[in-house]
Amino acid sequence: MGTQIERRDGGIVVLTVDHPPVNALPVKGWFDLAEALRDSGADPQTRVVVLRAEGRGFNAGVDIKELAADPGHDKLVAVNNGCYEAFKAVYECPVPVISAVQGFCVGGGIGLVGNSDVIVASDDATFGLPEVDRGALGAATHLSRLVPQHMMRAMFYTGQTATAQQLAEFGSVHRVVAREGLLDAALEVAADIAAKNPLVIRKAKAALNGIDPVDVNRSYRFEQGFTFELNLTGVSDEIRAEFGREKEA
Repeated sequence: MGTQIERRDGGIVVLTVDHPPVNALPVKGWFDLAEALRDSGADPQTRVVVLRAEGRGFNAGVDIKELAADPGHDKLVAVNNGCYEAFKAVYECPVPVISAVQGFCVGGGIGLVGNSDVIVASDDATFGLPEVDRGALGAATHLSRLVPQHMMRAMFYTGQTATAQQLAEFGSVHRVVAREGLLDAALEVAADIAAKNPLVIRKAKAALNGIDPVDVNRSYRFEQGFTFELNLTGVSDEIRAEFGREKEA
């Protein structure tokens, strides 16, 4: 369990997230992932990072049970910081990050994928933000990098998901493949990038981040303030409790 780092030939690093049963990450999981990304990017031998996950889905966001078990706000503050650091580590990784997405990619998964450089997805992958139904906000910053503005708003308000095929039509998903070929497809793209001059690629990543029209770190931090505000009102606790009862039913 956790995040495993595998260094492959050619400067390709594969980071595998494995938090059964659904890859809903606890506080430590987000910070561990951020550290793995930073360590991988800091290694001068690394040319590209592939971010993937074990199990039936790529990421189910934060561990709601961990938040619900906390009588105060310590875990909420911690997980907010953990998500921020993990998303930031993807975006600021000095080499390209390729996300290989299977099954569900929701909540915090959108933050990871939306900040990555290239997305390869299995044909059963779906993307969405059920935050409103969990009494939270956040990662609209990243969803807006995947779908057009009004679709993002509709998805955010309703909790509806988009398919990998839809995102491929928008150009945000680079390739859609059968699930059994997902890692191979991601590694194929990674090998293409890794074959380029490494200094040029690192400078290209810095240049692309520098011309981004939105400061994703600041934008996401702004969203998080509203999540904390909702928690202070008590409405988030009520919604999480109802969510827990539905899961147990």
